[in-house]
Amino acid sequence: MNNIIEMERVIWEREGKTVLSGIDWTVQPGEHWALLGLNGSGKTTLLNMLCGYLWPTSGSISVLGNRFGEVDLRDLRKWIGWVSSSLQERLHGGQKGEHLVVSGKFATIGLYEQPTAEDYERAFKLMERLRCAHLRGRTYQTCSQGERQKLLIARALMAAPKLLILDEAANGLDFISREELLESISELATEPDAPHMLYVTHHTEEVLPIFSRTLLLRRGATFMQGPTEEVLNEKHLSEFFEVPVALHWNQGRAWLSRK
Repeated sequence: MNNIIEMERVIWEREGKTVLSGIDWTVQPGEHWALLGLNGSGKTTLLNMLCGYLWPTSGSISVLGNRFGEVDLRDLRKWIGWVSSSLQERLHGGQKGEHLVVSGKFATIGLYEQPTAEDYERAFKLMERLRCAHLRGRTYQTCSQGERQKLLIARALMAAPKLLILDEAANGLDFISREELLESISELATEPDAPHMLYVTHHTEEVLPIFSRTLLLRRGATFMQGPTEEVLNEKHLSEFFEVPVALHWNQGRAWLSRK
């Protein structure tokens, strides 16, 4: 089976500034990764590049075995689910939960085609898997932030993607809502048809045990990558954040505080 992601010596420059510098990264079949970086580290640029919305200044990229320059990126994007805060801003608040989920099949903002009964059946099953079946008939604008994120993940899964990108999925959630969402993500990863997942965050405690490998991105360059428990230690993270930090592991997750 082809690698899920291959980036070789990827550089992206804009207006004379190097935003991504020499990224080498391989995601192998069966791996779920975390991508950790502070604001301005280049995470969003890298994600836009993976989805083919940006083209590298130099270097090569392959996603799901498809090398950029040899594939129609519009077709490739059908196999990539991307859940981000920017998507939330574009959605219609009056849309009902199940309609929002079904729209993921058509990759549209809003529902303009007539879904089949089978489409709705799949949507309801996905909502059950993500513990948001109670949102049937509820409008998006009346849902909590955590409920909205679950609907968006279900929407991304509607098209059966092979790669699911969760871009700061827990951003803005309170502690309880965040933990409920993370538990749903962990359960999703155990499903036999689960996509490969890339979880993007700047909080180490959100890196669940299912994300067995982690990439640290700082100032547009790879700071470190490898097995999560090797990458996330006090020495590496103190250097990464450029402040002394204390770390303790609890239930397979790394919790940080400043020394």
